[in-house]
Amino acid sequence: MLELNFTPFPVLETERLILRQLTDDDAPDMFVMRSDKEMMKFIPRPPAVTVADAAKLIQTMNDSIAKNEMVNWGMVQKDKPGVIGSIGYVRMSKADHRAEVGYMLHKDLQGKGLIHEALAAVLEYGFNGMKLHSVTAIIDPENFASEKVLQKHGFVKEAHFKEDFLWEGKFLDSVHYCMLESAYAART
Repeated sequence: MLELNFTPFPVLETERLILRQLTDDDAPDMFVMRSDKEMMKFIPRPPAVTVADAAKLIQTMNDSIAKNEMVNWGMVQKDKPGVIGSIGYVRMSKADHRAEVGYMLHKDLQGKGLIHEALAAVLEYGFNGMKLHSVTAIIDPENFASEKVLQKHGFVKEAHFKEDFLWEGKFLDSVHYCMLESAYAART
């Protein structure tokens, strides 16, 4: 069983980004992203209706971090204030040394390699810091941009589940990707 401790919070840094814990002050930035229908298109979660919804989400994340149940980072550009996205291990199976990575980036900043930078740092922390055996990612089959990101980082498609879960009265498919620690080690 993995023994995890996210205190103190693990701040990560890339060439252009600081990945840090989200705070209540980040609620307005998170609201912009979590209330945008285009940005939430592939995230089967209720969109934020108010800034208070975003603040509640941040509090839920931070409560889970305090319990060492998940870890999620706010993405901030080094040269600009404000949160531009989030990335983290949104579900973990400590018994199996496995975690599921999830991420979102403000639509105006997509296609600039920022998710690639953030994911590289989060994978390094996951495999080397947390000692994960595998990292999974579950995406919508129509989310081609996310699929490209995962493939670039060496994730392998493991399954395409038809009508895998019910969301807003409709059964949706999901595509599961995985990276094993051995594959990560071979790439680095």
